[in-house]
Amino acid sequence: MRLWICVLALLSFAGCQAAQEPAQPVTVLSAQRIYTSNPQQPQAQAIAWGEDGRIVAVGETDALLKQYPKARRIELPQATLVPGLIDAHGHVMGLGLALLQADLVGTGSKDEVLARLREFEKTLPAGAWLTGRGWDQNDWPEKSFPTAADLDAAFPDRPVWLERIDGHASWANSAALKRAAEKEPRLLSADWQPEGGRILRDGGKPTGVFIDRAGALVDAVVPPADDATYARALQAALQAAVANGLTGVHDMGVSREALALMRKFADAGKLPLRIDAYADGDDDALADLCANGLYTHPGGRLQMHGVKLYMDGALGSRGAALLEDYSDDHGNRGLLVTDPAAFEAAVRKAKGCGVQVATHAIGDRGNRIVLDTYEKVLGADAKTDHRWRIEHAQVVSPDDIPRFAQLGVIASMQPTHATSDMPWAEDRLGAQRVLGAYAWQRFLKSGARLALGSDFPVESVDPRLGIYAAVTRQDREGQPPGGWQPDQKLSLAEALRGFTADAAWAGGDEKEVGQLAPGLHADFVVLKDDPFALPESELDDMQIESTWVDGKAVFGK
Repeated sequence: MRLWICVLALLSFAGCQAAQEPAQPVTVLSAQRIYTSNPQQPQAQAIAWGEDGRIVAVGETDALLKQYPKARRIELPQATLVPGLIDAHGHVMGLGLALLQADLVGTGSKDEVLARLREFEKTLPAGAWLTGRGWDQNDWPEKSFPTAADLDAAFPDRPVWLERIDGHASWANSAALKRAAEKEPRLLSADWQPEGGRILRDGGKPTGVFIDRAGALVDAVVPPADDATYARALQAALQAAVANGLTGVHDMGVSREALALMRKFADAGKLPLRIDAYADGDDDALADLCANGLYTHPGGRLQMHGVKLYMDGALGSRGAALLEDYSDDHGNRGLLVTDPAAFEAAVRKAKGCGVQVATHAIGDRGNRIVLDTYEKVLGADAKTDHRWRIEHAQVVSPDDIPRFAQLGVIASMQPTHATSDMPWAEDRLGAQRVLGAYAWQRFLKSGARLALGSDFPVESVDPRLGIYAAVTRQDREGQPPGGWQPDQKLSLAEALRGFTADAAWAGGDEKEVGQLAPGLHADFVVLKDDPFALPESELDDMQIESTWVDGKAVFGK
């Protein structure tokens, strides 16, 4: 008896192929072109994988069909395959919760913010807090921070709490300020500031904007989400990730509770992609790693082997720690959100527990402190394969760039940060200092490893935008002509490697994912067009046909 197998017609894959019963354990997929990210075999026509989802062969179609004559076949004669895309720095629960809040990304004025908030308020019950994220004063005509008064007329009674696009500043109305002050009366003291943060004040009174850890004063009085909401948020984030071609995420800052929820999803077979979770600082999750050892789920799609620490704030809110004053805010050199001594203690703790260290550092002072601490704590172990990381490495003194390679430190960078920040970055830093910002080629030429990501939901979860930004250094309207600081552009091959093989290496996963090679998982993305044949201006619009993990489609049109 002959069994006709129609191969994923819903994914618009062509035709039906005759096969013999019973179904064979090997699948051979052929395409117009396959880019492997494997320097030993950069391109191929076909890949084959077994029932366990691991690749058994990569090569020419005829050779693989001869090797596996009874294989199940998938033919994609017009499509291009690339390895599964890995975002080396994202926030999965942050994305999910953002999808359940008012979306303020791209608002061009405070009036537009208010219009979106009024519309979102219609979905809320009486008395509920109105929360949202994504505003950026740099996109508004006045380019100055907003105030509580800007919200009060529209929302005199309902507390409003809005996170800035970078997650390093938030904006409250007077109703929210009142509740926070009831819990922490010092908020109203004219000269008091919390450690690691800043309350913006006018005449001693809080304006409504809180920088970095000052935001915890309001967070403490926001009603917490319940378990069902967190589960909905996680599900929404996972769906958004695979729909954009992601097969893996390095999730930076995962709590004990968030890891437990992810573990439940993994136990139930509901994780459609791989999550490398990094513990949220020197807290419960790191304590668990030190007490119980590094965590790996038996299903292979969830692990926690690292910790994410913080050094400074963000450039957009002038919280990034700089060696000299901000060029557009004299007297301000940013914020250290972690005391250097406490940071060193946390790094030593992680090293003693065999935990990979990743640290947020954006300003040149923040990066120098992290490099100095890594050098001090690693000592002779700097020459070992430790794979410690600096997340963002956004503004780095030219003197410090070579130290990344010398210390074996990975620069985990986000290309869309450069294209989002380029309209105002030079104002913050000045013409000379900005040359050490977003300096991808300077890092590569120094011998450093780059791992690329997005920092979603600070930026879009879509890695195509990161690839486009890396290659063009332009916004999506093609500005500025030729790209901003064009000597720092990455080639398409370098950008793709940063989201595949190099991202996998940064997570210690190169023996599992990141390339299409025998022995690795069959994680890949099917694209309608060949990205290397497209004009650079069209890379942000590459059409994703489907996303595959372990040889199974987890997203498809």
